[in-house]
Amino acid sequence: VRLVESGGALVQPGGSLRLSCAASGFPFSSYAMTWDRQAPGKGLEWIASINTNGGTGYGNSVKGRFTISRDNAKNTLYLQINDLKPEDTAVYYCRVPYYDIKGQGTQVTVSS
Repeated sequence: VRLVESGGALVQPGGSLRLSCAASGFPFSSYAMTWDRQAPGKGLEWIASINTNGGTGYGNSVKGRFTISRDNAKNTLYLQINDLKPEDTAVYYCRVPYYDIKGQGTQVTVSS
């Protein structure tokens, strides 16, 4: 199982980003996927999940601003982040809950 996140950047408040997670080594379409994040000095926070049928769920802190999606043909998970706030600054990880494996993470920094 291998997960590689990308798309993190330094952005200004109010900006947008799309994070990607390229998955390999397992049948991607058969498993639910999640995005988590870890802010400086804080623990890991679950922010979004998507099941095999495309059903989604979000943490309260990101509901309405973040959108999780998947492209099973490309074995890729996405996270669209809109209206970024300084408190969104964190390392973002994609994870396969069934295997409890996550990638190396991608850094998102929100600052003016």
